[in-house]
Amino acid sequence: MDLQRFIDAKQAELEALRRAMPAPLEVARPDFLRALTAPPPAGEPLRVIAEFKRSSPSAGVINDRLDPADVARQYAAGGAACMSVLTEERYFTGHVRDLSAAAPAGIPLLRKDFIFSELQVRQTFATPASAMLLIVALTPDAAQLRGLRELAETQGIHAVVEVFTERELELARESGARIIQVNARNLETFKTDRVEGLKLAAHRLPEECWIAASAMQEHSHLQDAAAAGYHAALVGTALMSGNCPLDNLRRILHP
Repeated sequence: MDLQRFIDAKQAELEALRRAMPAPLEVARPDFLRALTAPPPAGEPLRVIAEFKRSSPSAGVINDRLDPADVARQYAAGGAACMSVLTEERYFTGHVRDLSAAAPAGIPLLRKDFIFSELQVRQTFATPASAMLLIVALTPDAAQLRGLRELAETQGIHAVVEVFTERELELARESGARIIQVNARNLETFKTDRVEGLKLAAHRLPEECWIAASAMQEHSHLQDAAAAGYHAALVGTALMSGNCPLDNLRRILHP
């Protein structure tokens, strides 16, 4: 799997942004980092970032019947600390407007997309997102990652920097990342290895916030992540499968 295809898929969007950039949104953004580092409620192993995604390259169509506004309300009611919203159009059938639809629920939003250009960061300014995803495998340049992160922070938007290997972790730290997301899914092959992802947490520094992502499907997976030293887990497909994300979230948090 060539990550270049995700960059190629963004070229039309980038050209549109060069022609017309939406104005920054003047809005108070809920604090994403504070929500993740707050102690979890009694009985919950760690904080959960609940994800809205209609489909993915690895799973195909997951659920294209649910509305982001309704799902956001369900996640907020179920105790999610934050919400991840897939905004990539070609492979995940998302859209940047899904962030605005989810915002009234009041929980911090993570824009999850293939972001590698300052244009995309500035586009994020025009949304209610509290955080955005940067992927080291997609942008393996510490200076570029730092520039994107620092630009996001000028508008109070946190950068979640995703890694898969120890080398990518080194690059993330060189860029000044403070929120580290470990993806158990290799973006080149789409194979997952949750155990190896958990092992990487042995390298966590006290000042860093760590998120476990991919293959988080059961309460025991959350317990394993918490025991490994993670602050939070990102849960997506397990919540979006079926007709009631609220029930799925409650089942995972409180079996």
